[in-house]
Amino acid sequence: MKQSVFALIVAFGGTGALLAQAPATSAPQPLWTVNTGLVRPNSAYYHQQSNSIFVSNHSGDGFNKDGNGYITRLAPDGTVLAEKWATGLKAPKGIGSVGSTIWVVDIEEIVGFEMTAGGGRLRSRVKIDGARGLHDLATTPNGTLFVSQACRYPPSPDCPPRIYMIKDGQPSIFVEGEAAGWGPIGLLVDGARLIVGTLGRGTGKDARIQGAQLVAFDLQTGARTILATTMVVGQVGGIAPAEPGAYFVGDIASRRLIHVDRDGKVTTLARFEHGGGHIAVSPAAKQLQQAGTLFVPFPNADSVSAYDLSPLVRAATN
Repeated sequence: MKQSVFALIVAFGGTGALLAQAPATSAPQPLWTVNTGLVRPNSAYYHQQSNSIFVSNHSGDGFNKDGNGYITRLAPDGTVLAEKWATGLKAPKGIGSVGSTIWVVDIEEIVGFEMTAGGGRLRSRVKIDGARGLHDLATTPNGTLFVSQACRYPPSPDCPPRIYMIKDGQPSIFVEGEAAGWGPIGLLVDGARLIVGTLGRGTGKDARIQGAQLVAFDLQTGARTILATTMVVGQVGGIAPAEPGAYFVGDIASRRLIHVDRDGKVTTLARFEHGGGHIAVSPAAKQLQQAGTLFVPFPNADSVSAYDLSPLVRAATN
């Protein structure tokens, strides 16, 4: 399969409020940009324990099993700590962690690397039978992993919309089919909930995507709650925590950074020069006005940039 997350259309927003205001007309100035040693960076992940940013590079087609994929490790100031911290991957995408183990999605399996002085040491591979288009990953403190699958639109029987759960090394299906959305992509564990960004339904001859949602699943009961729905067309670039109950969402197609508050209200915070991949934020904001640093991988520019979120928030909300 040669489908990519960047070809899957998704959008997030609030019902009855497509945008709080017009998108920014110029790209914000980054705190720093790294464009050395990165090839098609897909996801950025801030690892609090090591105070570093891990970036997955699929180094070619998003679903090529060529073994050229790798993970780069950066310092918070943009210093490249290890250009190829972990190698031997096929087309790595979403990243998460449990303690000192960095987990990454790699097409049909999840690969874990233990942090060592010399780089990432392969610890474990969890192959998910039947998986074909895995994208993002989210973890719980007790070590449970959640992984999203979305191959193409419309869904096909051989690769249905699905979210897997991996507990004690054993994969199972957490939710699938229409309940998972027509294409679950972005994932984030937020307390007792799994936050999921989904595709909508295609309509008309061009199968434009409509009705994309941001939904939450109770981790204990599986109960599903719609947090936000919009008709705006876009492509998910990941979900990151904002203030409690609210989220930052990246949109690769419109090149926007979006804030979705706890009431489902949508605010566009910035528009970038390029579409971004899966975003990361450090630290999580207790109050929106005190938001931290945003890390955005830009696959088409082979770069990662960092942005101060606070001025973006102030400019968009004042």
